[in-house]
Amino acid sequence: MSKIDQSPQGFEEQLLTDLTAHVARRAEMVSVVRPVGHRTRFLRGWRLAGAFGLAVALTAGGLAVQTMRVGDRPPATASASEILRMAADAARQQPELTARPDQYVFTEILATTRELPDSGPYRTVRTQTWQSAGGVAHTQARYRPETDPNGWGELRVLRMDDPADPDKELDAFPPPAYHGDLPTEPDELLRYLRAHPVDLHLPEAADEEAVYGDESMPYTTARSMLDGYVPPRALGALFELLAREPGAVVISGDVVDAAGRHGVAIRMPGVIGGNEDFIFDRDTHVFLGTRGSVVRNGKESMHMAAARLRLAIVDRPGQLP
Repeated sequence: MSKIDQSPQGFEEQLLTDLTAHVARRAEMVSVVRPVGHRTRFLRGWRLAGAFGLAVALTAGGLAVQTMRVGDRPPATASASEILRMAADAARQQPELTARPDQYVFTEILATTRELPDSGPYRTVRTQTWQSAGGVAHTQARYRPETDPNGWGELRVLRMDDPADPDKELDAFPPPAYHGDLPTEPDELLRYLRAHPVDLHLPEAADEEAVYGDESMPYTTARSMLDGYVPPRALGALFELLAREPGAVVISGDVVDAAGRHGVAIRMPGVIGGNEDFIFDRDTHVFLGTRGSVVRNGKESMHMAAARLRLAIVDRPGQLP
């Protein structure tokens, strides 16, 4: 396995550091909380969503153009809930993968990010991640710049940061990445998610009761599961459940994801200080990936885009499907 060439001093080293931080925080989804009326709402961390398809290298200018542009196709006529229900139908048609607790969910993504939320150059990196199917081991990952096909870095163990001490890593294993026990009906899934919320690793000052008791929490938990593997029937129920969440809107016009695939974007509700979009194939409605932006002084700036390229079940970290 080759190491990334670090001859352009500090570039790739910083790139790996940045991407490691993003992936390590994929399960953390909250870093800031604040009261809104009688409830607490939160800013979700920009997640690197899981993996599939063909990749293209994006320049700094290319990201803004390709992910935000309005293309030649007319705006989508379907509502966000209709698109999510079509995504549910598409999900149920996918082949089902099975995994033992000792196996790993392998994902490959193409991610374009900025060093800072609203400034700095864009970097496009291909990431391969091995998450424990049963939550019995730490996640491992490797990266390479999209411009260097032979630039894979070493396989690295990823641990989440302690919210009380950002310089300290937690020894606890992440939750299982294979969600094989999820209900396959939306109402049953909603009850399950209310009883089993994702661990947000909130800072000590956060009002945990308000956050976990908020009516949006099951939807937050549902979205977090897209970082792992959800079997087809349960994934269909998950998208049908997201179709019920009020506030989602369709972004008009053609959208191109980080891998150059044309899709339709749904802007999800509940994000403070920015936006989170889910991208689906315009024709098949298969889930393609996500993109995130920040809003400063009324101006929206793209922060990251992540396209799924591959997803599989393997026996060990470093193994490719």
